[in-house]
Amino acid sequence: MSTAWHRVDAGRWGGETSAKAIPMFLLDTNTLIYFFKGQGKVAEHLFATPPAEVAISAVSFYEIEVGIEKSAHPVKRRRQFDGFLAVVSVLPLDRAGARAAATVRADLERRGLPIGPLDNLIAGIALAHRAILVTRNTREFSRLPDLAVTDWYD
Repeated sequence: MSTAWHRVDAGRWGGETSAKAIPMFLLDTNTLIYFFKGQGKVAEHLFATPPAEVAISAVSFYEIEVGIEKSAHPVKRRRQFDGFLAVVSVLPLDRAGARAAATVRADLERRGLPIGPLDNLIAGIALAHRAILVTRNTREFSRLPDLAVTDWYD
């Protein structure tokens, strides 16, 4: 059992890492919401993945913070999110992420297939970190051929 995940859900998240390249899973905002609401198989996948391999973007951080501010149960949601943040990385929108997001936006607009502005930033962050984006919104993100996407809901 990974003691880091004890704060999130005792005994359910663990795993071993190998000497191989460690994949990074970047959780989209919708995946985080499904996790906190106990929907789909998100928790099952998440707890089967070592915490060091999981991150969220600063954009998803912002979106969850907005949700907490609007929540009917902000104390509960704050406690859940803070426990989660204690064991995952938050990837910033840095120069590399901003450049990747700009390239994505320009490319998709040229092809007449734009995505939402926040999704565009999340995609840029994922690409800059060579992360696998975990999202239920595979239809929109699959427009990006260089972005690895998976859905942990099903």
